[in-house]
Amino acid sequence: MNPIDGVLLPELDSPVRDPHLPRALGWLSLALGASAVAAPGPLARLTGIDDSPAAGTVIPALGARELGHGLGLVAGRRPSGWAWTRVAGDAMDLSLLGWAMTDRSGERRRRLALTTAVVAGITALDVLAALSAGRARRTRDRTIRIDMAVTVNRTPAEAYRYWRDMENLPRFMSHVEAIRTIDLRRSHWTVRGPAGRHVEWDAEIVDDQPNRSIAWRSLPGTPVPNAGRVRFVPAPGERGTEVRVQLGYVPPAGAVGRAVAKVFGEEPEQQVRDDLRRFKQVLETGDVVRSDSSPDGISVRQQVMQRPAQPLPNGFRR
Repeated sequence: MNPIDGVLLPELDSPVRDPHLPRALGWLSLALGASAVAAPGPLARLTGIDDSPAAGTVIPALGARELGHGLGLVAGRRPSGWAWTRVAGDAMDLSLLGWAMTDRSGERRRRLALTTAVVAGITALDVLAALSAGRARRTRDRTIRIDMAVTVNRTPAEAYRYWRDMENLPRFMSHVEAIRTIDLRRSHWTVRGPAGRHVEWDAEIVDDQPNRSIAWRSLPGTPVPNAGRVRFVPAPGERGTEVRVQLGYVPPAGAVGRAVAKVFGEEPEQQVRDDLRRFKQVLETGDVVRSDSSPDGISVRQQVMQRPAQPLPNGFRR
């Protein structure tokens, strides 16, 4: 798992009220399956189903099915697929309960009705878990993850202190137009996107280890869900500090948006690489060094705005 997933994915999976719901349903399946296999008779009487020989055969079979579903969900692999198998099993159970209801009366019918209501409620949770897990998987597939580092000739404390002041970030992050500090942990970001668009969101620091690392993530509702962590590690041989950035975000237009950004020279990996280079320059020299040939950067959008060289005015000499 990517090191930032623990910070990023809970935010990206916000439609899931409980990100552990599929696993919880897996444990429920294991409990129900074990009961059905180990004690089919008492379970049949408790739920209003008769303890006939047919029920004694069907209930353990359904229990074995539940054990399979439970193991798949608890293992945590492909929770969406396993959740949908539970939904299919629920549909089968509801059909069997409906068929049994036609031949019951009195106390058994009341128990069977209660069992049907419980299974219907579990079915609703299974559908929610399946939809949420599928949405989370699609989000993970779309998420762009970046992991890059640069070595700066400064101590971890100096690098951390500069980065921790969020209002410093626009000095070296070319795509960040402004950051306004709200309080000690929250800030408001304004970022330039492709095609001249502006995107804004609020972010919060979720883990702050002085002189070691800072982790942040966007708050719910942002148009560009994102999160990341920057680490400040002493470089070998007392050569300064390795600053490592691990970033993840979901672009507004997914893969299409990324392809358009490539055309305009704004590949995300290149952006982060350039930002770290500028961070190094700011810390070591106090300013960003730009070459005479490309004073405004290397992206096509920026170079188009640069004017060609002009002849010197008459009479001007070096």
